Amino acid sequence: MALSQKEADIQLLLAAGVHLGTKNCDFQMERYVWKRRADGIYIINLGKTWEKLQLAARVIVAIENPQDICVQSARPYGQRAVLKFATYTGAHSIAGRHTPGTFTNQIQESFLEPRLLILTDPRTDHQPIKESSLGNIPTIAFADTDSPLKHVDIAIPANNKGKHSIGALYWVLTRMVLQMRGTITAAQPWDVMVDLFFYREPEETKEPGEDDAPATDFAPEYGATPALGLAPTAAATEWEQGAAADWDGAAAPTAAAPAAAGSDWNAAPAPAAQEWSGAAAPAAAGWESGAAPAAAPADWTAAPSAASGWESAQ
Repeated sequence: MALSQKEADIQLLLAAGVHLGTKNCDFQMERYVWKRRADGIYIINLGKTWEKLQLAARVIVAIENPQDICVQSARPYGQRAVLKFATYTGAHSIAGRHTPGTFTNQIQESFLEPRLLILTDPRTDHQPIKESSLGNIPTIAFADTDSPLKHVDIAIPANNKGKHSIGALYWVLTRMVLQMRGTITAAQPWDVMVDLFFYREPEETKEPGEDDAPATDFAPEYGATPALGLAPTAAATEWEQGAAADWDGAAAPTAAAPAAAGSDWNAAPAPAAQEWSGAAAPAAAGWESGAAPAAAPADWTAAPSAASGWESAQ
């Protein structure tokens, strides 16, 4: 037996954990609580959650210009769902921190005057709720069992702390809005998967192998010793072989030159040796001839004879 639209939606919300509340319960949220578990967790009545989703969808469809709807989420788990909701419904989205004065300060460039405000968590998004109350802007919010409902016009009881529950809630609300606008029909299922509304970790968004660094094959510096246990790279081996070949090719003519000129070189030194010896002979003779002190001892010995004359002259 085929399930009705409401039963299928409730099963989806159950699988996403939308019915799980917290251990605390606000007095204004007691009407939406079904029971309390033994561990203290409050269970939300999903029948009332689905009815509130229908009511919120009717309010959204009643606004002619979709850009007059502002959907906002400061909680990271709801930012992707907010962007997807704005993409499919044409609303204006604010994912991340709310700039104070967005709805009240007309001097700001990001000033907005929406006709409807949709929030993910009344506690986290307390600043836009306060500003919407000052500007008389109707507010729709997903409220957990411990969420304050001050200045919230339509509270949708649900788990607003899980990434799967937030994604499933925005997906169901988006589909209801599109069905009421006539974009899709109830008989034909929506072709957009609910997984697109789920929060994704930054590691999951990366492609496989994106973190792997590209392999670089740099030749080591000349004379550098490779690290222990590492074989030389192909580029280094090729470079060394090329350098060795160039070195051998350049050294071959230099080594062959003495062999070719061996006979001439052997013949040339003979005259050179003779000239050197010949040149050295006169030098030796001149040195010997100029060395008069060698004969000085004879003259010195003859000096006493002169001394006798000197003595005789006295």
